[in-house]
Amino acid sequence: MPTAYKDYAEPLCSDIITSNMSKKVKMEDIVSLCKRRGFIYQGSEIYGGLAGTWDYGPLGVALKRNIMNLWWKMFVEDRDDMYGVDAAILMNQKVWQASGHVDTFTDPLVECSNCHERFRHDQVPDIMERGLQDAQTRCPNCGKPGVLSEPRQFNMMFKTNIGPVTDDSSTSYLRPETAQGIFTNFKNVVDSFYPDIPFGVAQMGKAFRNEISPRDFVFRSREFEQMEIEYFVAPDKWEVAFDKWVKDIQVFLEAVGVPKENVHQVEVPPADRAHYSKRTVDFEFDFPHKRDELLGLAYRTDFDLQNIQRVSGRSMEYRPKEGGDAFIPHVIEPSFGVERAIMAVLVSAFTEDEVNGEKRVYLKLPAHLAPVKVAVSPLLKNKPELVEKAREVYGMLKKELGNVMWDDNGNIGKRYRRQDEIGTPYCVVIDFQTLEDNTVTVRNRDTTKQDRVPSEELIDKLGYRH
Repeated sequence: MPTAYKDYAEPLCSDIITSNMSKKVKMEDIVSLCKRRGFIYQGSEIYGGLAGTWDYGPLGVALKRNIMNLWWKMFVEDRDDMYGVDAAILMNQKVWQASGHVDTFTDPLVECSNCHERFRHDQVPDIMERGLQDAQTRCPNCGKPGVLSEPRQFNMMFKTNIGPVTDDSSTSYLRPETAQGIFTNFKNVVDSFYPDIPFGVAQMGKAFRNEISPRDFVFRSREFEQMEIEYFVAPDKWEVAFDKWVKDIQVFLEAVGVPKENVHQVEVPPADRAHYSKRTVDFEFDFPHKRDELLGLAYRTDFDLQNIQRVSGRSMEYRPKEGGDAFIPHVIEPSFGVERAIMAVLVSAFTEDEVNGEKRVYLKLPAHLAPVKVAVSPLLKNKPELVEKAREVYGMLKKELGNVMWDDNGNIGKRYRRQDEIGTPYCVVIDFQTLEDNTVTVRNRDTTKQDRVPSEELIDKLGYRH
């Protein structure tokens, strides 16, 4: 893992001529931008929506993929101690019985006897301080006091049946985490590759939780994606590995542009840790709704492999190559939520300033995460000679960089503002001087400065060539 991860693209000029107006980013600002510019839409919106589900538009897909690809590159491709898997979403029900999810993956639920809305126990105002029996406890929905039920446990797994016969033997679940797909393939990876310990197995993919009350945009939803690693270590080496993962996580957060002053490492006390964890550090971020968990790092001991060995009857022991007694490895688990990472990136990048006395909103995304790398425009779209040359430059950049946008809608100022708002680092404009000397205007998103660059030098000047 590198100690730093520089942006792929450096600004063409470094003197910032705009001043950032520091203010707390509001959730409605992020939600509005995401819908208006094609990042994230409400799931099934045309039919009234479906709570806790979200659809990613063209720019959202690109941003999401860039974050996930960077995670995979930093934690899998750039390392020689990592292996990737992609396990099935539907798994044998014994997986979730052995892991404890069938019995313990629950949230306390309360219901209002007046409006019949349901809430997580820990989300209802005043409950924790006053207790459910207090007549002043009000329903968060209808406001009526003394109408909330006693809490009851609610299992958050989506239950389904596999095959034509509906009985207990056909029961399965939509996986609530990707981790168990890694644990169930531990033996397969060891048998196929016999890696030196310590080593890790990584997986990215969909997970599903039947949240009682999904909320705060994509922060808590019923369908989401995870990026998880199970890092297998000798039992007496876990502390060293744990501390190293803390540092590696910090490097990744820096690489996606999340300011370290907005990240808080919290040592989770024993009473609040998951049943499998002997140590957990939560990385919390200053989200618009509140400071909340961004990702977690847990020491799971040998809990999962021991359970698999017990239920399956197959040995999960690892025999060291250098000799010595076989043992069941212990596990360090860094667990990242993709949607929460996207939210943190958007909040961190959301910037307001003034340009020539006018308010400007833009996403100050790291260049390697930006959904659009470069936007190409002819100065005037009704001049065929400019359009033809602009198409030539666009084709060259598109072939090299992939995510390049053609933009000839509106005047040049409106194009700049539109590209700023979606986080495009550079706008390339073909004007009449281009026809004379083959130079183009390159405008920097962050500084708004413009430079003349020979078109044949564009790729190198933009800094995208590796």
